[in-house]
Amino acid sequence: MSTVAVNQGQVRDRKKKTLGKRLLKYWPLYLMLLPAIIYYILICYVPMAGVTLAFKDYSFRKGIWGSPWVGLRYFKAFFQSYDSMRLIRNTLTVGFIKTILEFPFAIILALMLNEVKNMKFKRISQTITYLPHFLSSVIIVTMLQRVLAPNTGFLNEIIGKFGGDPSTFFLMEAEYFHEILFSMDLWRNIGWDSILYLAAISGVDPALYEAAEIDGCNKLKKIWYITLPGIRGTIGLLFIMGIGGLLSSGFEQIYLLRTPGNMSVADTLDTFVVRVGLQGGQFGYATAIGLIQGIVGLILVVVCNKISKKMTEVSLW
Repeated sequence: MSTVAVNQGQVRDRKKKTLGKRLLKYWPLYLMLLPAIIYYILICYVPMAGVTLAFKDYSFRKGIWGSPWVGLRYFKAFFQSYDSMRLIRNTLTVGFIKTILEFPFAIILALMLNEVKNMKFKRISQTITYLPHFLSSVIIVTMLQRVLAPNTGFLNEIIGKFGGDPSTFFLMEAEYFHEILFSMDLWRNIGWDSILYLAAISGVDPALYEAAEIDGCNKLKKIWYITLPGIRGTIGLLFIMGIGGLLSSGFEQIYLLRTPGNMSVADTLDTFVVRVGLQGGQFGYATAIGLIQGIVGLILVVVCNKISKKMTEVSLW
């Protein structure tokens, strides 16, 4: 036992010396990394202490640590409320649209752009597609309101010219909400998301395409048998990371698109948390709901990562 202990101590000493040498040798790189580490500690880890609000009856006078514990009261209250199933259903629907339904479109756009040989046209196309990503949700929704306005909106004017009813108020109709959200979110993010896939495609060995061309493969076969398998790792990793947001619909877009007419499908957990937390002052209740979203997202990522690793050998860890 003493020999094993000595060997372990020697290994630890060697690791410490190696770490020290690396720190001295690459200190400029570690110095540049320091602001990022500080950022994540202050912005991402320190606020996690506020999760205790989910188990406390928070009082401004007593503070977080001085407020009394209430256990799982808020969790029970949420699942027993008549709104819980509606909110979860709406959130899952929006999460499915953003995480699953929109996912293939960025890959398809990247494949299409990769086939463009005219570099000037390719650069212009890329700029046009990812420019909306830099617009705020407020600007996009304002544009959408003008386009979909009854009678005077661009879409309603076209409908009127073809003999339809030009007075439809699309944003007030619950049946159009998911289609509007899908179109808006896809237009905003498809170009930006495709950049990662284009970068992955550029790493595929060109010799494989030359060999496939000699064998008589057309463009579709080269995409199916070379390009897609070549970026399988990138696709898998991005899907696993994205699946964690299935129970998070995003706040800005949904909040701005909500109207009295579509509230039945547009009210999600994210908007509910803001409403009961900031507007209603029920900080513990809102924190409990946010904690549920975080836990479910973590479970989804872990499960999806395990399944992906077993079936495709692609995983985050």
